Amino acid sequence: MSHNEEDHASDASLQSANKADRLILSDAEWQARLTPEQFRVTRQHGTERAFSGPWLDEKRTGLFHCVACDQPLFTSDTKYETGSGWPSFFQPVSPGAIIEHEDRSFGMHRVEIRCGRCDSHIGHVFPDGPRPTGLRYCTNGVALDFKPRG
Repeated sequence: MSHNEEDHASDASLQSANKADRLILSDAEWQARLTPEQFRVTRQHGTERAFSGPWLDEKRTGLFHCVACDQPLFTSDTKYETGSGWPSFFQPVSPGAIIEHEDRSFGMHRVEIRCGRCDSHIGHVFPDGPRPTGLRYCTNGVALDFKPRG
């Protein structure tokens, strides 16, 4: 089994172990919880315009949560500036916080990232990030909520 296959097998077992924690709602229930833009991005796999979303310039210490279900996804310690126009991180807060899905939309091959609890679309992960992971979790700011520490 390759390293990548081991990671996905590990993710699959974490997902199975956490099924009791999953949050599954109808579109109407999601629409009642989210703004129209949050619904478009998180539930319909949309993308906010570059440099338009919140949290791009956020520098405080804290946690970035899924806007839909409040699950912690990233710490401020893993956030870094890419110049891409979207908040970017080099690793999730914990295994299983983010799940990956193959995305072949728009004639591209990318890896979509979703919230491990509610399956909300968060963004994409790319293999061009900094050490120690070499990954860039490129997120939609409207898919995140920020809670400062302290």
